[in-house]
Amino acid sequence: MLAVAVLPPPSADDDADGADGSDGAEGDADGPHLEIGPGGAEVAERWGVDLHAELAAHRATGRAGEVTRVPLLGPGDDEVRLLLLVGVGAGRVEDLRRAGAATARAGAGRAAVTSTVAAVAESDDALAAYVVGATLGAFAFRWSEREAERPPLGVLVLVGLPDDDAVASVVDRAVAVARAGWTSRLLATVPSNVKSPRWLADQAEALAAQHGLEVEVTEAAELERRGFGGIVAVGRASATPPALIRLDYTPPGLSRAAARRAPRVVLVGKGITFDTGGLSIKPAEGMRTMKRDMTGGAVVVATLAALASVGCPVRVTGLVAAAENAVGGDALRPGDVLRQYGGRTTEVTNTDAEGRLVLADALAYAVDRLDPAVLVDVATLTGAGKVALGLRTGGLFATSDPLAEALLASGSRAGEPLWRLPLADVYEEKLASTIADADNAPGGPGAITAALFLRHFVGDVPWAHLDIASVGDAAKDADEWTSGPTGFGPRLLLDWLAGRDGRVSGF
Repeated sequence: MLAVAVLPPPSADDDADGADGSDGAEGDADGPHLEIGPGGAEVAERWGVDLHAELAAHRATGRAGEVTRVPLLGPGDDEVRLLLLVGVGAGRVEDLRRAGAATARAGAGRAAVTSTVAAVAESDDALAAYVVGATLGAFAFRWSEREAERPPLGVLVLVGLPDDDAVASVVDRAVAVARAGWTSRLLATVPSNVKSPRWLADQAEALAAQHGLEVEVTEAAELERRGFGGIVAVGRASATPPALIRLDYTPPGLSRAAARRAPRVVLVGKGITFDTGGLSIKPAEGMRTMKRDMTGGAVVVATLAALASVGCPVRVTGLVAAAENAVGGDALRPGDVLRQYGGRTTEVTNTDAEGRLVLADALAYAVDRLDPAVLVDVATLTGAGKVALGLRTGGLFATSDPLAEALLASGSRAGEPLWRLPLADVYEEKLASTIADADNAPGGPGAITAALFLRHFVGDVPWAHLDIASVGDAAKDADEWTSGPTGFGPRLLLDWLAGRDGRVSGF
């Protein structure tokens, strides 16, 4: 299979996959002016096909991600080849990302596709986007004795690019970023009869060994002894005990003394491996996707594993507060009062608002023990966030404008967009409890009051809260997203933590 880019007129939106050469010509009188990308002329000559006529017949527009399939059978050929003409739109970064995903999806069931689409990329970011889109567009998860009718594309061969170290470096880095997105998606997709807190810790340990990270797992008994009241209470009814997973990354080449002086970013992930809602039980439909309620934790683990590959210049610690929110004789009850790490008390009025309880412990621990320069937590936290933002944009709350701006910019560049929501103090009074420092379920506006609850555990440290419940699942394939858990987050965090000009912005 071959893939060649199709470009619409200047400022339009198209792309196609193919060989290595370029060709431009008018469409028919009623069609748009489309340009065939590198390799198109060679394909047309070798197989005697009029590609512009094919595009016109299919009413192709060249918009990003549009695919026109052209069978090729030349003189003496004994098998039909397939040409994919892939629209790259205006050639923007987001267009190349869509084109990459479209290439991979159209190539499903094939062992390999040879593509020249990336050769039209006009920047390193656009080339990287094509690679990331293709990798994530090929994601699949399947446990079945039956073979898939169309298994994922096996290999994507990029041709028509300069053969130099700079291009290879861009591709290698893009593969690392895409692998992080794949990893977070995979961890979120594994079913919860396998995915216990211990299993999640095992995956973190394996990735740590593979990528040179330090790892520490604190089990339930030690968590209780050290005062992690939220994590212990949420996980105590489950047959699989809770855990706090810690991963540490240090930039290579730093001496021990220099490492101690280097600023530290702490990422905190919600790791609820299944969420029944506890005694405030969810309806059946509400539980259907709850195997992915640990997506925040998956994002943290996947991001830490990729930091060395993107050249992160600062220390990063990842904390995953892992627990299963189950129903049982020892379950957390509405009306219980917890003592969180550090001493602050919480009245539990809804056991289905458990994510903030485990995050609060991890955030307070980070401030107390890790001396962070900045804190970022990631969580599929509130349905209210989904109501506010729909299904394609994550929520961002922040106590620091520079940090918020840095994350917004990274989300835009990486294809994981965020929208900043207010930490509106006018709702702070809703957190009031008559018997504790705060109520865990103070009511609407739910995304804001959840963020206000967490803010009490971060002290004066610059902090951002990513509420990704709105983007936790994709209802259907769409560009680089595949149906099911999205694993949203590693791409934007890696863009931020890789730094620009050797410096991570926002702190």
